[in-house]
Amino acid sequence: MILAIYVGSVAGYFWIDSSPHTLKPTNLDTAAETVVLLELTAIHPTDNRVDVDVLVIPQKSFLDPEFGNLNTDMVVQLCPCVEFGELSFPKGQVPKVVKTSLVAAGDADRWPFDHYTTETVAADVFVGSGDSRRYVPARVEVGGSLYGWDIRSDRTGPATHSAAVDENATVTFSRSRGPLALIFGICLVLLMLPAMALYAAIEMFLGRKKFQPPFSTWFAAMLFAVVPIRNVLPGDPPPGSWIDEALVFWVLVALVMAILIYLVSWARHSD
Repeated sequence: MILAIYVGSVAGYFWIDSSPHTLKPTNLDTAAETVVLLELTAIHPTDNRVDVDVLVIPQKSFLDPEFGNLNTDMVVQLCPCVEFGELSFPKGQVPKVVKTSLVAAGDADRWPFDHYTTETVAADVFVGSGDSRRYVPARVEVGGSLYGWDIRSDRTGPATHSAAVDENATVTFSRSRGPLALIFGICLVLLMLPAMALYAAIEMFLGRKKFQPPFSTWFAAMLFAVVPIRNVLPGDPPPGSWIDEALVFWVLVALVMAILIYLVSWARHSD
């Protein structure tokens, strides 16, 4: 029976978590315009930040046909971006990956039902230098994967000087079903701890079960197990979030009450 429950729970978890978590760019064709590819690398819910690797894939006319190097200076202005300034890609070099961060608005206190959305991510691309500097058409593409998150990229209208219609993107993050199922299971474990402790303590207090002095270590072990179990919850809920107020705190209170009832039983039997 226990083995069947175990196999069923593991199979159910993998079935629930089987949906793909990788966001793939929709179009990397650079025949007519430059592509600014944002590869998502990490999300920081409490800081409302998303780390990205920025890779510029220049329009073919801006590349040396023999070596693939830039044949002109190129500058990218990403908006909105946490770090202000320009991303520079000098002439004669292959464009390298540049790390930066985007703002993703959301409420971490709503964990695990929190979700985050960036503003319209757009890019202005300039080529040349000095008086010859000019805008060129550019398209933002988003890719990458973050374990435990479902990511969606929606095409949006222009927000820059150089973008045409639907050249920009808005990215939305929500927690995937697999971690949500695991969170539900861990919460059930937390609820079972005080239930078992109160049952044992009340039975001994009422005299229905023989008093067992070794139970003192069992109660202490359950009390000190609560915080480590809470800390393995997927997604690292921020301290003081609703899970602490609605569940963890009351689990601790119930365990302390069970220990108190047990101590009263001990006092009775020690006379």
